[in-house]
Amino acid sequence: MDAARRTVLAAGAAATAALATGCTDGGGDGGGTAEPGATPPPGTPVDAASPGATAPGASPTVSMGRELTKRSAVPVGGGTVFKAEKVVVVQPTAGQFKAFSAVCPHQGCLVDRVADGTIDCPCHDSRFRIADGSVEKGPSTRPLPPAAITVTGDAVLLA
Repeated sequence: MDAARRTVLAAGAAATAALATGCTDGGGDGGGTAEPGATPPPGTPVDAASPGATAPGASPTVSMGRELTKRSAVPVGGGTVFKAEKVVVVQPTAGQFKAFSAVCPHQGCLVDRVADGTIDCPCHDSRFRIADGSVEKGPSTRPLPPAAITVTGDAVLLA
């Protein structure tokens, strides 16, 4: 095989490998359908309406992480702040669990409580909605970033 043909074939193989890598590394615009068994992107909230629910694509028999708390310990319409892990777990409606970073995007203080449907920061009184982490009251202008959890049985696991 001549050198020119080897160069063309090598370039084609490299382009194919790059394309395949781009389709499987989680890059892109987030559109499309996940492959069966794929791990969801970090920060994907888990809707745990039924006992034993796990993150989309996760095997129900494999633990996704360390246990933070029990489902029964997270009040409906409220939540719990885990300072050491810098995460807050909420249950906006019965059986629906979400998690967010406990670090306030305003100036980096840790939120300290969940009450009356909001996650509250003690430093400058920013408040975030438990339904989606969006700003209810400033001075923060950015929402709390989502955190990844898995709910299996009565366990809420940090992914």
